[in-house]
Amino acid sequence: MSRTAQVAPARRRGLADEVADRIRDAVFDGGYPPGSQLREVELAEALGVSRGPVREALLKLEREGLVRSEWHRGATVTALSDVDVAELDTLRAALEQLAVALVVDRAPEDDLATIDNAVRRMERAADEHEMVRCDLAFHDAVYAAAGHRRLREAWEGIRSQVHLFLLTRIGVDTDGYLAGIPAEHARLAAALRARDREAALELFAEHRRHAYDILAGR
Repeated sequence: MSRTAQVAPARRRGLADEVADRIRDAVFDGGYPPGSQLREVELAEALGVSRGPVREALLKLEREGLVRSEWHRGATVTALSDVDVAELDTLRAALEQLAVALVVDRAPEDDLATIDNAVRRMERAADEHEMVRCDLAFHDAVYAAAGHRRLREAWEGIRSQVHLFLLTRIGVDTDGYLAGIPAEHARLAAALRARDREAALELFAEHRRHAYDILAGR
């Protein structure tokens, strides 16, 4: 028998992916705060699907770190522990340092313009949840501008958890958040555009430190 003949038939996973997208959006919009239970039956009914796609979707979200499953509780939205927060902060720092260095060294003008546009979208954010999405979009643009495929894939591997990190941050303190975040990111973008590696690395580190300190002191 050939190796090809041993491959199992492919299954359609489009519905499970769509369900995962809906659940993820609901979490990121604040509909399911950290620690909330995600019951298969209720989700299936709300989405008008069977429990199978919901189960597959929850497994996908678990791989992203957005959901945790325990035998006695079922699936819940991940509530970040102090260890989770520290690990995400250090991993994000390692990835971001390389991204910033690459952007400063070689990002083309079009990519820098995309980063600037992400800052302008922040200035129009209507609420904290939209601002978090704009924050993530800014960092998406930075990783895209770095021009390093594996680095961007590594970022995408933790992106949902960083989104959860930022949601947890606004759950602790929103004082000055909407007013301060656009200006903070404008300074980051300006340092990148100036090709000032030292200043950019320090500003990005300060940006991460601010969010981490809020969560560490909760």
